[in-house]
Amino acid sequence: ETQKQRFQQLVHQMTELCWEKCMDKPGPKLDSRAETCFVNCVERFIDTSQFILNRLEQTQKSKSAFSESLSD
Repeated sequence: ETQKQRFQQLVHQMTELCWEKCMDKPGPKLDSRAETCFVNCVERFIDTSQFILNRLEQTQKSKSAFSESLSD
């Protein structure tokens, strides 16, 4: 349930960010420029989120290793 909530929050953030960045004027359909912008925005958002997650995992692992070496 918590993961579902986090996922929904990420989708909301991504939608808000990309909408503000890519939509000049809403219309009945997307033009090719806006569509390309949305695709790039979503891909960059996912890449950035994955990078941050990986960095946090590395930081946590290095802190754990450091703590273990201090206790030896």
